[in-house]
Amino acid sequence: MLYSFYLSLTRYSIVREPVYIGFENYANVFTRDRLFWVALERTAYYAAVTVVLGLAGSLLLALLLDQKLFGTSALRTFFFLPSLTPIVASVILWGWIFHPDIGVLNYLLRQVGIAGPGWLTSPETAMPALFIIALWGSIGGGRMVIFIAGLLGIPQELYEAAHIDGAGLWQRFRHVTIPLLTPTIFFNMVLGVIAAFSVFAIAYVGTKGGPINATYFYVLHIYNKGFADSEMGYAAALAWVFFAIIMVFTGVQFWLQRHWVHYEGSAK
Repeated sequence: MLYSFYLSLTRYSIVREPVYIGFENYANVFTRDRLFWVALERTAYYAAVTVVLGLAGSLLLALLLDQKLFGTSALRTFFFLPSLTPIVASVILWGWIFHPDIGVLNYLLRQVGIAGPGWLTSPETAMPALFIIALWGSIGGGRMVIFIAGLLGIPQELYEAAHIDGAGLWQRFRHVTIPLLTPTIFFNMVLGVIAAFSVFAIAYVGTKGGPINATYFYVLHIYNKGFADSEMGYAAALAWVFFAIIMVFTGVQFWLQRHWVHYEGSAK
């Protein structure tokens, strides 16, 4: 880790010895690297959409699978399976589905008279297509399991008391479920933000960051600088800037959680 910081202060490629240049790489990140800002904006957009929709979808699925109904255990397994699929295999599978000529999705659209786009080759649809791929593999995964565990930890006596007081389904969800589930929501949100900002494989395999940089994410930019352009020192600087960004976002989340997360036994 310390060696990577040293490399970030050098002009270094794999075939040449590191040459110390101070903080020049860091200055170039913010002043000369246009793709840095493109990658940061694309990554932030991706994170905002996938974290919000992922949390909402996982919570909704957990609520449905928390019911005491026949076959619920089998359904939990069914919805969890996509998260076990390697991300590369998932992207290849969805690449076939999204194929503009032989893909299942465009075939179905043609049956109703709609000309489907090139989902992964059009700047307008490439990012939404990656949203679908990411959410397909994450909504029913670990976040859903954590939400189910959180729901199982809520005492049933609280629901019974709220029901006796005349609270309907929505009131019980709003005033009992959500407040007691806020620590779980916060935990999933922190992990989700870190994972979303670290996105790489889904874009590298699916779009290579295109078309026209529409899906050019930050970690992909680090990879390209380090391995495609052989600028290992500059890539190390980008990685440390990325680390600082993640730490800031995580710190802000921990600061804000004091105002909305309710822990058992706290005064809030």
